[in-house]
Amino acid sequence: MPGFKSFEEIEAWNMSRELTRNIYALTKRGAFMKDFGLRDQIQRACISIMSNIAEGCERGSDKEFKQYLNIAKGSAGEVRAQLYVALDQQYISMEIFNRLATSVRKISGMLNSLIDYLNRSDKSRKTRTAVRER
Repeated sequence: MPGFKSFEEIEAWNMSRELTRNIYALTKRGAFMKDFGLRDQIQRACISIMSNIAEGCERGSDKEFKQYLNIAKGSAGEVRAQLYVALDQQYISMEIFNRLATSVRKISGMLNSLIDYLNRSDKSRKTRTAVRER
């Protein structure tokens, strides 16, 4: 595992927590509040990002952590897609869309970087093991 003592230290988790706060505030207003399907789905997708980062970190193995980070990354893509629906339905302005979509892209990028780090770490470990076995 990377040098995290807890998931609260992971910047992507903190950013996803802020994203979730913003989405909840946004979905409590106007027509968005009345679109129960989209409102609930985008809220659940945001929660999924946070929850999967946390759960993967708490699992204690790089393999499981990567698996949960990939799920979180998928949920981030889901949030972005739902933001397009909200924009198309005029529940949010282009300014709000751009701000939130940028935040989600940053989270995805951070998750991708962490997954890449874990993959490199795993390959390095396998190479060291193979060399020792020779």
